Amino acid sequence: MLSLNGLGIGYGQRRLASIADTGVRAGEFICLLGRNGQGKSTLLRTLGGFIPTLAGEVRLNGVAVRQMSGRARAQSIGVVLTDRPQAAALRVCELVEMGRQPHTGWSGALSRQDRRIAAHALEQVDGAHLAMRTVDSLSDGERQRAMIARALAQQPKVMLLDEITAFLDLPSRVTIIDLLRRIAAEQGVAVILSSHDLELSLQTADRLWLLPGQGRFVDGVPEDIVLAGEIGQAFDQPNLVFSVRSGRFERPAHGARAVHVDGDDIASLWLKRALRRRGFALAGRPEEASHALIRSGPGGWTSTGGRAARSIQEALALLA
Repeated sequence: MLSLNGLGIGYGQRRLASIADTGVRAGEFICLLGRNGQGKSTLLRTLGGFIPTLAGEVRLNGVAVRQMSGRARAQSIGVVLTDRPQAAALRVCELVEMGRQPHTGWSGALSRQDRRIAAHALEQVDGAHLAMRTVDSLSDGERQRAMIARALAQQPKVMLLDEITAFLDLPSRVTIIDLLRRIAAEQGVAVILSSHDLELSLQTADRLWLLPGQGRFVDGVPEDIVLAGEIGQAFDQPNLVFSVRSGRFERPAHGARAVHVDGDDIASLWLKRALRRRGFALAGRPEEASHALIRSGPGGWTSTGGRAARSIQEALALLA
């Protein structure tokens, strides 16, 4: 549905990335990842036709996006940004109805059908109860629901969302991501979301688009990109590295601080997590470690030297 053909993105003479031919299917949920300044927002703006390509073109159902009229683009491409809408006194239902403007006639008047579509869009984001609230009374999570509903009211084929979960707490981020996945699957809308939430993106995206720097672009399912080492190359820092085994960022171990934990129950898993946080490496076998903690019943662990710990705090103290 959306095709990227020999695309070069950037501003002026500055090329941020070159993108080999790829496409987006209806109903796909794609997360766009990369450090600041690598071109995530630029790519989204290029896909939406707001800025020109440096090379190649973006086509929507065979038509070059930059050649479409503004109205035609608004009928096909919904955009949601992190910016707060400058419509404080506007009611949520009125904000969502603004999404119907590309479909109205020259007068801009909304028909009953337009209002029904807008109301349904608000229902789709579980926001019908917000309809009569003013925009300035909403929480950040509620505001993002309203903005997604406005984009849905456009009845787009593609939705482009630029770091819209950046200021939300974890439960709200998870809720918004699940909502976008459901919209993609149920509505057949292609959803492309730029995000800094790497671990959540790995868990939820159908595909990842990664901008690791140096003009590169990586496209694939999350698991292939992780196994290829691309996540670590893009994001690793001296004090924080991505673990392919755990699928999250961890502090690297220093020196001979290796511990073997004998146990795979819930408490032992959380002990391992605490050890990683303290900078210990986890050894698979006792002989590979300078310390070993053996599970001693449901109440604690016993160290190599025979000292007992009844909690994770006490187990960590044995290694101090």
